[in-house]
Amino acid sequence: MSKSKIILNNALLIFAGIAGYFLLMKILGLDSIPELRFLNFVFVLWGINRAIKTNIKTNQETLYFQNFLIGTGTSILAVGISILGLIIYVSFLDGSFIKVLENSSFWGKDLSLPLVIFALAIEGIASSVTCAFILMQYYKNYKLNNTALV
Repeated sequence: MSKSKIILNNALLIFAGIAGYFLLMKILGLDSIPELRFLNFVFVLWGINRAIKTNIKTNQETLYFQNFLIGTGTSILAVGISILGLIIYVSFLDGSFIKVLENSSFWGKDLSLPLVIFALAIEGIASSVTCAFILMQYYKNYKLNNTALV
């Protein structure tokens, strides 16, 4: 399987997990609780882990830097897709979501969509690199025969 296909498939899975989670929060009326938004971190770690495992198993690729790039690329693409989803959501479905963000203690007041996009991009890229680095500490000495996709 090509590396770009591994990255795209797992980035879409991360996005689907995050979008589904936020939709469930909206349906249950929990979208105004900012602390719950941090649980999307679980989907990011899962997707990066799955991408690295897939690359090790299908491509027999055990080089640290290659797998680090697979994990980082997967997460950065998922951040980009998620930001696109947020733009569509705020622009066409629920423009008041910016007000929900303003009322949380994390963002502050006087938010605009471009400011939120910029902040999410910076945070997303930083967390992408961090998550990939953390997972690669586990995989740096991993043996090929131990890898099973989950």
